[in-house]
Amino acid sequence: MSVAVRLPDLEHWKAQVKCQTGCPVATDAGRYVQLIAEGRPEEAFLVARAPNPFASVCGRVCAAPCEDACRRGSIDAPISIRALKRHVCEAYGVESIRPHTQDSLRTAPIEEGNRYLGHLPLLPRLPLLPRLPIVQPDRPFEALAASRPGAGRKAAVVGSGPAGLAAAHDLALLGYQVTVFEAADEPGGMMRFGIPEYRLPRTLLRAEIDKILGLGVELRLRTSLIPSYGLRELRAEGFEAFFLSVGVAKGRDLQVPGVELDGVVKAIDFLLNVNRGYRLDLGRRVVVVGGGFVAFDAARTALRLGQEEVGREEDARLKEALDSARAALRGGATEVTVVSLETFDEMPVLRTTQGHEEFEEAQKEGVQFLTRRGPLRFLGDGRLATVELRKVLSVFDAQGRFAPSYDDGDVTRLEADACILAIGQRPDLAFLRPDDGVELTPGGTIRVDPLTLATSASGIFAGGDVAFGPRNLIEAVANGKRAARSIHEHLSQGPGRNGARRSVVLDVEKIPTASYRMEAGFELFDREPPPTLDVGRRTGIAEVETGYGPDEARRQAARCLVCHVQTIYDPESCVLCGRCVDVCPEYCLALVPFDDLDLPEEERAALAVFAGSAEGGGLPLAAMIKDDERCIRCGLCAVRCPTDAMTMERFSITERWEEEIV
Repeated sequence: MSVAVRLPDLEHWKAQVKCQTGCPVATDAGRYVQLIAEGRPEEAFLVARAPNPFASVCGRVCAAPCEDACRRGSIDAPISIRALKRHVCEAYGVESIRPHTQDSLRTAPIEEGNRYLGHLPLLPRLPLLPRLPIVQPDRPFEALAASRPGAGRKAAVVGSGPAGLAAAHDLALLGYQVTVFEAADEPGGMMRFGIPEYRLPRTLLRAEIDKILGLGVELRLRTSLIPSYGLRELRAEGFEAFFLSVGVAKGRDLQVPGVELDGVVKAIDFLLNVNRGYRLDLGRRVVVVGGGFVAFDAARTALRLGQEEVGREEDARLKEALDSARAALRGGATEVTVVSLETFDEMPVLRTTQGHEEFEEAQKEGVQFLTRRGPLRFLGDGRLATVELRKVLSVFDAQGRFAPSYDDGDVTRLEADACILAIGQRPDLAFLRPDDGVELTPGGTIRVDPLTLATSASGIFAGGDVAFGPRNLIEAVANGKRAARSIHEHLSQGPGRNGARRSVVLDVEKIPTASYRMEAGFELFDREPPPTLDVGRRTGIAEVETGYGPDEARRQAARCLVCHVQTIYDPESCVLCGRCVDVCPEYCLALVPFDDLDLPEEERAALAVFAGSAEGGGLPLAAMIKDDERCIRCGLCAVRCPTDAMTMERFSITERWEEEIV
């Protein structure tokens, strides 16, 4: 019987840290979780902050794809990575009494975990440049700008959402003169106007933005780009490169009878008004059409304000519905029903750890759900009174494309004072002119190279929702960082510069077996969601989630399977006793005949030559194989080994840009 195997290489070791692989900005979540468990919260914060200028924001509202990738999730439940990030940010982030902790990352990396491209410090290794001084909190950052590779070059960022501000952050650290153009009267984009304050406090968001502006970024509020003041005019002002990150601020239209009635509103308009402080009279009975984060937020916001009176493309359309539902709970409603085309099993948002927990919180607050229904028409005399919903037969066609089909003969009627349509958003690109040369997709988004985010026009890049449609906040941040790198590469082309090359260093630390221990009972610890306010106290802008205390955080962090540590086998020391195989609680290890290995012939021949030269040749060969997916890094194999042939070793990977000046 053949056994399919592969020989581990660098990419294999990188893939073992699944949470980092799952994060769009490559945050080494596993390492900061481990540092929390070790009682080193400041270092944990620096690891979390190094790749992400919105670490504190993400600690509150990130969709946490890292948790969906977490190896522990395949055993019982993933590590509470997002909530643990919030825990260390509250101690050392912009919202803490130590807001300058992160400043050390501008000139010196944190010596923990895997450090990939895009992690601070961003400045490439330039042997001809003088060593940069340490940035002090009371020193303006502009003092360092002359030493940066982008010094004297101007870059424009259009839109101050997460993608735009992330790009501005990285470009400023590279020395560019960055100006952010924002149409609204406050920065933040949908972080400010789309996410309810009970999930993301405005003071925290503003502090994170101010930290970016403190790098020397200029912010021009109430400055919309329009056909008469667009990219051509910005070029005339000296801007050499552009990042378009205007988001998708317009709700999509629904073509059904009665959509024009008073009381039928788009989720994006509802959330924008609520988050600007305007009160909308929704009535008591609200229907939210959709099934994702935006719908949940709208429903919960509408209901929350109602309780106050009584007492005194993941699928972006579904996220929009989730946010809307939660917002509706705080906007005057006492009966909120979320209507979705999909069943619970089909909702992409419920396939994620964070989405499932948001769903449970919405249920606690009284949101009701009606699945496999879609709007047929809205009825009322000037104002909405009834929503007619038809049965959904299927949501996707045979090719997996979104193409719902209905049974118009199976109709359900819901009495409603208002209906919030959380059915997606679209961009407003009226400022683009034909001579800008920016090509659009059939869906109305900006066409970009997915690797560089370059548009069809030289020097113009785009990312975030305006390029890919509504997506997660952390994906927008990743787009901004990628665009900053692309702009830097674009503007760095010229005489005397070959560009940058990537250097990769793998460090391996052998951990003495006598000192390697996981916390007793770690495999039995359950995932515990962070504490939340009692449902009866969820009014106004009070934060629902309250966060872990120190003891809770360390216990949750101790659940981590420490994927940076690998089990390394030394055949020269092995006596083939099989004790490691016998003691493994997850049955990860096996000794098998070499002839049973299913390997490419070239690799098989090389291994045979190596083993033959080591043993003298002629003897039957055996191989130790391991299932890395099942290993929990308990270390029992190393403890059991009588010859130290099995050891636990920590792998750390560092990637950096090295620029060559010729």
